[in-house]
Amino acid sequence: VFRAYLKIVYKRYASLYFCCAIEDQDNELITLEIIQRYVELLDKYFGSVCELDIIFNFEKAYFILDEFLLGGEVQETSKKNVLKKLKSLEET
Repeated sequence: VFRAYLKIVYKRYASLYFCCAIEDQDNELITLEIIQRYVELLDKYFGSVCELDIIFNFEKAYFILDEFLLGGEVQETSKKNVLKKLKSLEET
């Protein structure tokens, strides 16, 4: 019988907590780096991201995450490219 156990990896930024559930064989440090990069993307887009930015702009926050990660794997490492994609979609 195969059982997959999950670990919770989280990091606090000001009043925000970012949490990820990862499989027991996954690397926690890489997950912390992914959280760090996501927060940097949010900060760059919103300018010092806060809880209200995420609540009232959930679609944009989710789109940033979707451009950055796909299927749990990092797809785009460049913050500039992710934010450029978001800006181009806002203009259309």
